[in-house]
Amino acid sequence: MDIRFSRALQVMLFLALAAEDGSTALSSAQLARGLRANPSLVRKLLVPLTNEGLVVCTKGRAGGARLGRPADRITLAEIYRCAVGDKPLWACSPKAEQVCLVTAHAAEYFAALTAEAEQAVLASLGDRTLAESVGELRSLDAEPDQ
Repeated sequence: MDIRFSRALQVMLFLALAAEDGSTALSSAQLARGLRANPSLVRKLLVPLTNEGLVVCTKGRAGGARLGRPADRITLAEIYRCAVGDKPLWACSPKAEQVCLVTAHAAEYFAALTAEAEQAVLASLGDRTLAESVGELRSLDAEPDQ
């Protein structure tokens, strides 16, 4: 299963919390510690987010990554699109020899089903902002342990 979206979302959540705390920027090493990952992975995750203006990165000793705009103006759909690009939600199995109703139309049917599901995912993510997600995390943190 592809984890780029969950990792990119975590990076964005770290940056949103840092912005709330008045931090100017977080280095790829700081973000990597939070993700328990390699800083080079974090830098790869930051490239599309930076290209789309969701993140601003500065180089140098005091450099790092910060949100490109306020968290309440960044949707989870934008983060998703940056993380996965044009990769479909599900991969279709290769076309098979057309010998029956299933093999004749399975690929076409599955492509349409995938497109429909992806639109539903994007609609759901498009209704949530990064700021709302931070609020949801805080709500989860405030719940008593069960």
